[in-house]
Amino acid sequence: MNRVIFASLLALALPIQLGAMTPVQYAASRATVSVDAKRPAAAVPGKKKGKKTKSAAKPAVSTTAHASTSRAAGPVGADALDAQFRSVLNRTGSKGKWGVIVISLSSGDTLFNHHGDDQLLPASTMKLFTAAMALDRFGVGGHFETEVLRAGAIGTDGTLRGDLILRGAGDPMLAGKATDEAGEPPMEALARRIAEAGIRRVSGTIVADASAFEERRIPDGWKKKYLQAGYAARVSALSFNENKITMIVRPEGDHASVSFNPAVSGLPLTNEVKIRKGARGSRISFKQDSTGTMIVRGTMGSLAAQRDLYFVVERPDLFAAGALRAALIARGVTVDGATVRAGRAVVDAPRVTSVASPSLEKIVTQMNGESNNHFAEMLFRNVSRGAGSTGTAENANALLGRFLTDKARVAPQAVFAADGSGLSTLDRVTPRAMVQLLSYAKKTVWGPVFEASLPVAGRTETLRKRMKWTAAMGNLHAKTGTTNDVASLGGYVTSKTGELLAFSFIYNGRDRWRAKDSMDQMGVALASFSR
Repeated sequence: MNRVIFASLLALALPIQLGAMTPVQYAASRATVSVDAKRPAAAVPGKKKGKKTKSAAKPAVSTTAHASTSRAAGPVGADALDAQFRSVLNRTGSKGKWGVIVISLSSGDTLFNHHGDDQLLPASTMKLFTAAMALDRFGVGGHFETEVLRAGAIGTDGTLRGDLILRGAGDPMLAGKATDEAGEPPMEALARRIAEAGIRRVSGTIVADASAFEERRIPDGWKKKYLQAGYAARVSALSFNENKITMIVRPEGDHASVSFNPAVSGLPLTNEVKIRKGARGSRISFKQDSTGTMIVRGTMGSLAAQRDLYFVVERPDLFAAGALRAALIARGVTVDGATVRAGRAVVDAPRVTSVASPSLEKIVTQMNGESNNHFAEMLFRNVSRGAGSTGTAENANALLGRFLTDKARVAPQAVFAADGSGLSTLDRVTPRAMVQLLSYAKKTVWGPVFEASLPVAGRTETLRKRMKWTAAMGNLHAKTGTTNDVASLGGYVTSKTGELLAFSFIYNGRDRWRAKDSMDQMGVALASFSR
């Protein structure tokens, strides 16, 4: 698990994570951006991290159901459950809009329905749809392969007379570290295999091929104020390190050196930092444009400590190519081209080597557990790729509609997905569509992996602190969702008498903390329900 703490650059407080890791879902405890795991930080430009606005303040309401709830007798019969749910909803009903539905997967009947057919913002519960569609298409063992191709012949002296092309296939876990304890970092593995293929020198440069996805890197409906936050990283078929990186600036004699972690090289960079002899302070500013060009300015004392600047990269493809270039140089392979560039491999370009992602089972488990927006956006576009077709959000939305209608018997137009993570303000879902999806998933071969990927009440990930010491603890499995204006929860729970229930709770409004408390109460009520 990536434990790097991600902070917004330019002294901006990260906007709270949204649904796809919606703003509120950003968890500073991991670079992969956990949605809903923490109380949100205010998205106020210019304020220091940790400052909160009034809208972000949490009311004096517990966000977990009281432990005493587990000792009280649960609702007996559908009428008692209905009365209890309506009492809970009435407490926040005037301050927002609710959509709630509960169905019994054991008997097939509906136990509760309150605006179950209304379209609402889903926040990160949109990831349920993305995960199901990906698992249905690729299977739990599916993976995505990043290839290295060559544009030129390899001479007897080991010189490749041309470029090396790094072609992405939407691997969301291509990163600067190994994806398992026994493995090696993907870029190091590629560099080793390139050297083993007999290449000792590249007379050209490293070319980044991200043509598997559309060129648009920011999905429709993503608010501008979120774009410097880790949970809103750019989307590219060739992504690296979740498209977040650390720039390290340190004094070295009469100049400031700039390096990166993970290591990258060959990127367009202008270093305008001036050294002040004998000083210990530093004032560093940084910006990058849509082409990926970076400019670092400011002053740094010759005795100053190094500065670490964390930021979202504008051109993920170039950063990935830069990472391969750095790995090759570290391996002893010379790359003559000083700057990486974007391009596209010809159809018959010879393949040098490749590296595969972890299985889709592992990707989905991490995505739903952390509520990782980057993973969701990559899977969403991958599903829409086909023979000769590019992965686009528009195509993915159309495929999702057909998948839900044909397989889960969801009404047409019940779901609209502008993205795969739930961060977009254009996404819409009906609670009924969500429980129909949950019902369908239980009948599939990938259903057990899908359910196991969901956080567990009182135990794991974004639900680890909710519903503790209640009947729902260790029982309720659900995906969470949180943004400035949304709280949601959808998943499975087993009743007191062994009845398997699927539920969807969606709240759109500003009183999301009270809404979460209401959801926890309803979750405990379902775990305690009998009839």
